[in-house]
Amino acid sequence: MSDLATLEKSILDQIAAAGDEPALEAVRVASLGKKGSISALLATLGKMSPEERKTEGAKINLAKDAVTQALSGRRDVLKQAALDARLASETIDVTLPLREGPAEAGRIHPLSQVWDELTTIFADMGFAVAEGPDIETDDYNFTKLNFPEGHPAREMHDTFFFNPKEDGSRMLLRTHTSPVQVRTMLTQKPPIRVICPGRTYRIDSDATHTPQFHQVEGLVIDKHSHLGHLKWILHEFCKAFFEVDHINMRFRPSFFPFTEPSLEVDIQCRRDKGEIRFGEGEDWLEILGCGMVHPNVLRACGIDPDVYQGFAWGMGIDRIAMLKYGIADLRQLFESDVRWLNHYGFKPLDIPTIAGGLSS
Repeated sequence: MSDLATLEKSILDQIAAAGDEPALEAVRVASLGKKGSISALLATLGKMSPEERKTEGAKINLAKDAVTQALSGRRDVLKQAALDARLASETIDVTLPLREGPAEAGRIHPLSQVWDELTTIFADMGFAVAEGPDIETDDYNFTKLNFPEGHPAREMHDTFFFNPKEDGSRMLLRTHTSPVQVRTMLTQKPPIRVICPGRTYRIDSDATHTPQFHQVEGLVIDKHSHLGHLKWILHEFCKAFFEVDHINMRFRPSFFPFTEPSLEVDIQCRRDKGEIRFGEGEDWLEILGCGMVHPNVLRACGIDPDVYQGFAWGMGIDRIAMLKYGIADLRQLFESDVRWLNHYGFKPLDIPTIAGGLSS
């Protein structure tokens, strides 16, 4: 019992030195646990006389109370210190913008977005989507489309040709998506109403041309189609795509081997401070070519031109994407620059719809 004061001081020093709650708990178990030092002293009271038990018991209980209070006080200090450390390490600046979730972190390429937009518009008019191979035959790419022998498009300076086969024929990378129209007319009976989006290839490269680019062509074949129907379709498409209530269009005579008559189409615009606004102003911008399908093309595809007639049109997906979204250089569309895509790209959940807005 003479060592009680020394024991108490030792325990209190250990409590004060405990650096965290596990260390403090170890001190509590060593002093007040079943086999602790103070608990052992309390166990000796049963062997003492009543007078000694009364005197020494009071001293031991005072020491126990002092240790208990010290443990409680130190525990509160350690809990507060742990909380302060956690708050310091987990501080949040509530003025920072909210981070995007994983589902919104990526970006849809503008070409993919425009592809979806035009598909949505023409699907709303009742058009199906037709696709074909990128590697084509000379027959589908040129002959059946009324390109005569010796036409410049058949030469190497415009077309990517593969090495000749044993029979002398050569496969090629299609120069337009018109072969898909040929394949559709050969496999389907009129009436036909399709669009043909896809990749095309020509030997050309500058700020407004790339060796690989994208086109969308449309084809309608039935017994009563005429240029009035074609003009209405193109007018409705331009209004929906450029998201304007009205847009004036100008049709100019032109020449394409596969259509007769052939037309170039200009749309109304206003150029101001490097921007182009559609549906207003007094300027004009050419965006596509079109015309009535040439009778020779219908015959080559097994369709009687005395019974059926049709019209077709074609435009560059890359070009209309640049016009709508203010992209200055065609080559940037194919450079795979993530910074560029973050600027011009679209969130994955921004699905274009006629009712909800194509690019909202």
